[in-house]
Amino acid sequence: MEKNILEHGLNFNRRRFLSRMSLGLGSIALGSLLMPDLLSGGGMDEDDFVAGIPHFAPKAKRVIYLFQNGAPSQLELFDYKPKLREMMGQELPESIRAGQRLTGMTANQASFPMVGSFVNFKQYGDSRAWISDLFPYTAKVVDDICIIRSMHTEAINHDPALTFFQTGSQQGNRPSMGAWLSYGLGNENKNLPAFTVLLSRGIGNGQGVYSKLWSNGFLDSIHQGVQFSSGENPVLYLKDPNGMNRNERRKILDNLSELNQMSYEEFGDPEINTKIQQYEMAYRMQAAVPEIMDLSKEPDDIIKLYGSDCLVPGTFAANCLLARKLSESGVRFVQLYHQGWDQHGNLPFEISKQAIDVDQASAALVTDLKQRGLLDETLVIWGGEFGRTNFSQGKLTKDNYGRDHHPRCFSIWMAGGGIKPGIVYGETDDFGYNIVKDPVHVHDFQATVLHQLGLDHEKLIFKHLGRRYRLTDVSGNVIKDILV
Repeated sequence: MEKNILEHGLNFNRRRFLSRMSLGLGSIALGSLLMPDLLSGGGMDEDDFVAGIPHFAPKAKRVIYLFQNGAPSQLELFDYKPKLREMMGQELPESIRAGQRLTGMTANQASFPMVGSFVNFKQYGDSRAWISDLFPYTAKVVDDICIIRSMHTEAINHDPALTFFQTGSQQGNRPSMGAWLSYGLGNENKNLPAFTVLLSRGIGNGQGVYSKLWSNGFLDSIHQGVQFSSGENPVLYLKDPNGMNRNERRKILDNLSELNQMSYEEFGDPEINTKIQQYEMAYRMQAAVPEIMDLSKEPDDIIKLYGSDCLVPGTFAANCLLARKLSESGVRFVQLYHQGWDQHGNLPFEISKQAIDVDQASAALVTDLKQRGLLDETLVIWGGEFGRTNFSQGKLTKDNYGRDHHPRCFSIWMAGGGIKPGIVYGETDDFGYNIVKDPVHVHDFQATVLHQLGLDHEKLIFKHLGRRYRLTDVSGNVIKDILV
């Protein structure tokens, strides 16, 4: 066997070797004897990567990402700036703005009047973190979360900014974060996909979301996110057609698998094997998904924790509870998108409604995971694609104002999965316009998420069209100060 492997070494690399054998310790040990360089790590490229084996011991097993689509205003939620109230209506000093880029919606404004938050803040927890009165439930779990106030990004408009957070690039056709994790770590539950997506809407329609945000990009399509809907059929085309039973479905899949295998042996296209895997996954999901989507068996104390909206399909609260169930069942990456945060005008009214939608359920998810002993192994993330300006977009009145896009600084929070609880990281200036301490770029954030799951962002690569790609492109540093 050793002679055969050595003779054909050019066509039989580590990835193919392990894919044909059990990944147990015995097989890996045998492989290392037959091929001394099998586990050396030298000359790392796409063909050398072995899915399902992290680079080092992970702190987290799974991620639940509560993405607030449309960009919440940090100045009304997490970044308390009393000076803005004191200087209400005064012109933003040019020394602060320093000619920084504006969107087309405010670039032609003759004036940039500063506006303080309409809502009050208080300090909570051992960290004495300032939390808005809009978020009373989040305030109760402040000692379980890490608030990052110094996020910054490169994009100033929604589509590229949202795509940048999810894929590491402002352009499309790149794998999303969930797809990278599926590729890097494999599937934990054979009856459910490694990457699932849940959508909900707040006030109005807000900014849209689109399938490129959970795309597999150039990775095998098995890594694409599977969208769950709130309708009668949570996953489209999963249900058997009328007149077909499960045994008949099984026979059809077996015959189809044989045909696909013949095609693979003739053409060698790996996507054929991916299709076989997808058919098999769909078959197994027929039994698993209805049970996951059924919330009727949740006890009263859990319903009370998340709020009565968690029993209304398609709400943010219902999706948070589903996210816990999916994560608890072994789904590697659960992505929630909640629309409605794009408050260019009428901000006081609209952000108050948004806060009611998300505050209780977000905090409940952290509490629920913690009391189940799952928070340590589950990384929860809450945040949007950029922040909001400290000056008013359009007309400023005593009771009403709006805020434009602001990529220079904004806030997110993270919890569990080896993240230090009860801390505030980063600082912005008194005007809430620029970062003055511990900046965190989007690629730093992505590198940190991968690190907590045992993946080195510089080694999680895929060779495509002659170039080695990674989620963090060519930059990014792990934020070690926020890690346990």
